[in-house]
Amino acid sequence: MYESLISGKRADLEKAMEHFKFELGKLRTGRANPSLVEDVMVDYYGSRTPLKQIAAINTPEPRQITIQPWDRGAISAIEGAIRESDLGINPVNDGILIRLSIPSLTEERRRDLVKVLNGKAEEGRIAVRNIREDAWKEIQDLEKKGDISEDDKFRAKEKLQAVIDEYNKKIEEIREKKEIDIMTV
Repeated sequence: MYESLISGKRADLEKAMEHFKFELGKLRTGRANPSLVEDVMVDYYGSRTPLKQIAAINTPEPRQITIQPWDRGAISAIEGAIRESDLGINPVNDGILIRLSIPSLTEERRRDLVKVLNGKAEEGRIAVRNIREDAWKEIQDLEKKGDISEDDKFRAKEKLQAVIDEYNKKIEEIREKKEIDIMTV
């Protein structure tokens, strides 16, 4: 009975992990990565549109991103959106492509990024904890209704905690890998 509840929570945990990975993709590591700009919102013919929906984004070199809009009329809107974003990167427009040169990170900036990284990891752990609390409440409700015994409730708690520990370990492994990536010059 409680096994299906715990396995059902795995989908929520996977969503939390995907969100965590998505958030980490936005952190600049000194290397070009299309995820840095793909969600920049561009005012495209009167509607706010993510850059990835109106242009091809490539990384021809480790420190450069190129953006080629499918509609050349959007190039100035894309350039303006990048300037207004909090990326701190100055776009170079040659009429066909927009080039973004990713500057190398200073030691101070790397340490700041590690702090941001640790905050994102904590957000991921909080999401996992919230899922655990929801599952625990559901398990307690099953016992109150008489669907499971008290022994089953504690067995379920142990299994649930094992799953939660597994996801917390994954978050920590990803965080450590990203920290190494950020601190590597």
